[in-house]
Amino acid sequence: MIETVGLDADDTLWHNESIFADYEERMANLVARYLPDVDFHERLIELERHNVAIFGYGIKGFVLSMIETAIEATEGQITAQEIHTIVGWAKEMHAHPVELLDGVADTIEELEHRYRLVLITKGDLWNQETKIAASGLADHFDAVEIVAEKDEATYTRLLERHEIAIDRFVMVGNSVRSDIEPVVALGGRGVHIPYHLTWDLEHATISPHDSWVELSDIRQLPSWLADQ
Repeated sequence: MIETVGLDADDTLWHNESIFADYEERMANLVARYLPDVDFHERLIELERHNVAIFGYGIKGFVLSMIETAIEATEGQITAQEIHTIVGWAKEMHAHPVELLDGVADTIEELEHRYRLVLITKGDLWNQETKIAASGLADHFDAVEIVAEKDEATYTRLLERHEIAIDRFVMVGNSVRSDIEPVVALGGRGVHIPYHLTWDLEHATISPHDSWVELSDIRQLPSWLADQ
């Protein structure tokens, strides 16, 4: 019997990756003025893969990686004014309104009366706290955890801290790598709800197993939980 439901935030409760994709496209167009044939996305991902261990997840690391990629790709030709523009984009991203995915508000309100809800999200502390507050969902959760990484060690610590039995816990999210794999490996259950965009560093595959399921819409979650 499931007693506690963990929920991811970005791209599970509200839009996130689509915002990053928009600004990455702007950056690619800027670099194309210098090198029209450069594959900016591939260069950026390669650098992000390295930088995430230094800057962590979120807007700051993303924008710093974009600036570094642009400097390297243009061989230092990018101007100070253009870098200033990129910094302005970072501020715009931070100020972007939180837009809930369809059905999220009603689903969370329904679930809070039946289960213990824990919001588990990774990224920049200040940015995540700001988005959680702006979402209007904070009061529906019994606990909120903002972590640097979502792996087996992190989930183990969280479950112990909140005295949650792994066999009575399910994690819901859009990322197989961060939300499903580590929880299933610990003996818990997972519900994968894909977002239409997935950041390259979150791509992963997991073998079919009774411990996890894929739903197409968060509005399907209450009925699935009721059947468990």
